[in-house]
Amino acid sequence: MPGGFKTVNDATLFAIEVNPSMLRRPPLADGKGADKDVPVSAALKCAYHLMQQRIISNPKDMIGILLFGTALSKFQGEDESGSGGLTYPHCYLLVDLDIPAATDVKALRSMIEDEEVSRSILVPSEKSVSMANVLFCANQIFTTKAPNFVSRRLFIVTDEDNPHAHDRVLRSTATVRAKDLYDLGVTLELFPIDRPENKFDRSKFYEDIIYSASPTDPDALATTSTASKAASSGDGITLLNSLLSSINSKAVTRRALFSNMTLELGPGCSISVKGFILFKRQQPARSSFIWLGGEKPQLVKGVTKQLADDDAARPVEKAEIKKAYRFGGEEVVFTPEEITSLRTFGGEGGPIVRVVGFKPLSMLPIWASTKQSTFIYPSEEDYVGSTRVFSALHQKLLEDEKMALTWFVARKNAAPVMAALVPGAEQLGSHEDQTIPPGMWIVPLPFADDIRQHPDTVLVRSPDSLVDIMRAAVETLQLPKGQYDPERYPNPALQWHYRILQAMALDEDLPDQPEDKTIPKYKQISKRAGKHLDRWNEEFQEQYRIWREENRSEPIAPKRKATGATSEIVTKRTKTGPAGSGSGSGLAAPPAAEMTMTLGDEEMRQRFDKQTINKLHVPVLKAWLETKGLGTAGKKNELVDRVEEWFEQKA
Repeated sequence: MPGGFKTVNDATLFAIEVNPSMLRRPPLADGKGADKDVPVSAALKCAYHLMQQRIISNPKDMIGILLFGTALSKFQGEDESGSGGLTYPHCYLLVDLDIPAATDVKALRSMIEDEEVSRSILVPSEKSVSMANVLFCANQIFTTKAPNFVSRRLFIVTDEDNPHAHDRVLRSTATVRAKDLYDLGVTLELFPIDRPENKFDRSKFYEDIIYSASPTDPDALATTSTASKAASSGDGITLLNSLLSSINSKAVTRRALFSNMTLELGPGCSISVKGFILFKRQQPARSSFIWLGGEKPQLVKGVTKQLADDDAARPVEKAEIKKAYRFGGEEVVFTPEEITSLRTFGGEGGPIVRVVGFKPLSMLPIWASTKQSTFIYPSEEDYVGSTRVFSALHQKLLEDEKMALTWFVARKNAAPVMAALVPGAEQLGSHEDQTIPPGMWIVPLPFADDIRQHPDTVLVRSPDSLVDIMRAAVETLQLPKGQYDPERYPNPALQWHYRILQAMALDEDLPDQPEDKTIPKYKQISKRAGKHLDRWNEEFQEQYRIWREENRSEPIAPKRKATGATSEIVTKRTKTGPAGSGSGSGLAAPPAAEMTMTLGDEEMRQRFDKQTINKLHVPVLKAWLETKGLGTAGKKNELVDRVEEWFEQKA
């Protein structure tokens, strides 16, 4: 199964080569996508941004930076010196593999921004570095700092495609060291950088070094690197963006719900499956209470005590407590065993997915999905052959457009629920990479007790002319590829919270305003669908007029005065004659000269600056809009908005 869904902590070590070509500025190029930093600086900035991300998204992950090919040498606990007497010459451990703290991030940022410090460290060695030595150094770092991490990755950033072109012994030794990392469970990922004079050729050396998977852990993280592909394809993406593109996609926390659960297809026919939570609403981390009275801030731990409901408020021990339910004004007491039996409906309480039948997918309404769905995938640990049986069931349900009804118990002592087992096809991203693997979804279904009575409503059908115009407007406002892509719209409130937290923790400048990609692009909407919406507005006014004519015979309810001293009835009056005729209108009409007056652009501009356009009468607004070739249909507030938008565009 794809290992990207396994709940593991990740240890990432950057191995960045330092040589004259890696310190050479790229040639000047036009466009926003042109590289501006030297490759070493770009890679260090990538590691810096990754540290920032992991502090928030994966606070238990480890990150380290190893420079190789440097004149100075430094390992764990050693001082800077030459190459003599050191186990790993020309290897400089800039940041030891550990959980990044705010101080580490600030130190790395200072090193990147301080050119003097950078120049003192980023000095290429006159002697060539042995890749076998670099890989053995990485092996030692992973073994000592992250021995129990399932996911361990080595990012090699280099522009040298054949480091041992004339030494077969060093080449063979490097291959052996790479195999040692491979057997240890470490995934090697290459980030090649093209030189201006030649393109990086993997086949010369790194095809014997980079392995595609880890045999010791079939559930390890997938090794396909979007950044590696982008960096080697020469498609114009800058080095920094190409490195960060893959890292950002792997910064999401993986969540597993259960493993090796029995899926019972029938009596005597069972397979094993694993369950994953692929979609979960992310919220800011909870704030903590701290005590500032000591030498350094300390977290305050909360303690909960149960108190008896009497005058003495006596503390109650856990052994003295039993659970009870109130019924008829009395407490019905249960033992823990009785509570468990009651919750599990008298069953054994073991987690299971039991198929009870099959139904067409069309019988599953959208409102039936009231709880979070669980993605399941086969596992071979308990039942050999589970993958083959699962695949056959998945393909058959997809082909026949059916679902399976199941009896689902998520965990021990959990209440059973009825659920639909729905097949899901594979989904690919914009770069043809897999975003959702093929599998099945467990969708909990509501019981009769979960359905509430809906309010009484009156169905009002819209005329076909309005529907046709609105259909054209909706078709012009389709999302890219006709579907919603959540990766394009990060939660603005969540991102703003962490951005402020990061700025304050790392002594950065506070941002002015949050970046919100969910705000509609009003100008584009008006450009695409403005004509259709204006037509719809005009048609709506006409249809409303027709409806009023058809329903004019309905009596209008009389309205009495609020005073109790008289029973005089005041009927609602409507305008039936022209302005100023005095026929049937109880409202004072504005003078005819004001109704037909046309304002100039300068006077309208003054009213726009003073925000008094809404005080003009509708005929004046329509007359001015006609002079600009703008639509005159709609209510007064719509006309005012149209005038203000015209001046905003001219600003």
